[in-house]
Amino acid sequence: MTCKAAFVFTPDMLKYHFSEDHPFNPVRLRLTLDLLEAYGLLEQNDMVLPRAANMEELLTFHEERYLQMLKKLSEPGASDEGAHLYGLGTEDNPVFPEMFKVGSLVVGATVTAAELVMEGKVEHAINLSGGLHHAHSAMASGFCILNDAVIAIKLLQKKYNCRVVYIDTDAHHGDGVQWAFYEDPNVLTISFHETGRFLFPGTGKVAEVGKGLGYGYAVNVPLEAFTEDESWIKNFREVVYPIVKAFEPDIIISQNGCDGHFYDPLTHLSASTLTYKEIPKIVHRLAHEVCDGKWVAIGGGGYDIWKVVPRAWTLLWGEMKGIKVPAKIPEAWIKKWSAQSPFVLPPSLNDDPSELPDIPRRPEIEEKNYLASQRVLNSVLPILTGNIG
Repeated sequence: MTCKAAFVFTPDMLKYHFSEDHPFNPVRLRLTLDLLEAYGLLEQNDMVLPRAANMEELLTFHEERYLQMLKKLSEPGASDEGAHLYGLGTEDNPVFPEMFKVGSLVVGATVTAAELVMEGKVEHAINLSGGLHHAHSAMASGFCILNDAVIAIKLLQKKYNCRVVYIDTDAHHGDGVQWAFYEDPNVLTISFHETGRFLFPGTGKVAEVGKGLGYGYAVNVPLEAFTEDESWIKNFREVVYPIVKAFEPDIIISQNGCDGHFYDPLTHLSASTLTYKEIPKIVHRLAHEVCDGKWVAIGGGGYDIWKVVPRAWTLLWGEMKGIKVPAKIPEAWIKKWSAQSPFVLPPSLNDDPSELPDIPRRPEIEEKNYLASQRVLNSVLPILTGNIG
């Protein structure tokens, strides 16, 4: 089934660039676009230019004092005095030129994607520069300056009175989005991530299920280190399907970090690109079953920019368009980027089975992931369905 989808992008979003040696590298966006174009998956009428979010929109979540600091730091030659109080000027979140302007554009791109979907112009829309899920109301965190997902959801609530499901499959817990809606029963946050015992930000336990009126509307499945495809996909399918159907959202927003791949240098999960093929397939099917296809996808983490991110996000966009993408990567893309890549570029969207890591503790990992998923279902589903005994 082919679908009408919008690809929200402007080259100006490549300016979200902390430094040359920072792991959050916007080159991954250019690599992905070039791969999509090499496959013939991006047509001119797919592309939509975003607008920047304005101050009124940013203030739906972020505190004015924080936004003013961002504006100040964006000025040429500005002093960084006080920046550390807001998580800025640090190793993770160094100051970079036009930070406020570029961050506002990334937020505006996710808002643009959401508006396109809600106004019926497309069924699905994507902003790969988005997914900055760690940013808090007055604090930058984990490479995230402004939280595009939170602001888009708040505007969906305000403008369209939406019930929103937010699904996050980044290896890092989607903490900024979770805490923003922790007491809101009209936003269901779901995060599948590596357990915080080993990885930033250290949150996302099964017991984090919401508070007050939002109790039962936060879902966390912390995956054991070295979790591979079969366990990840099985638990994702078994948790997400019944929970999302019980919630009955008006729209789904999915965050598509691909840093759970076994090549990723910053995490400890062992997914292959099969996981990043199956997750969008499940979300896509759910969107058509529960909310008339309304689906916004945003990017997220992914720190092997050469071998993982372009392939994972090509699979994502192919799923959004309803197109089966050939596994063989076009020679033109490999030839164009091989000279710059420090690695041999993969010839296929599928990982070579011989390169998959051996997982000695696999049965134990699978059992722990299964138990975490069952705890989630047992604690959250009765609340969502009203069957509390």
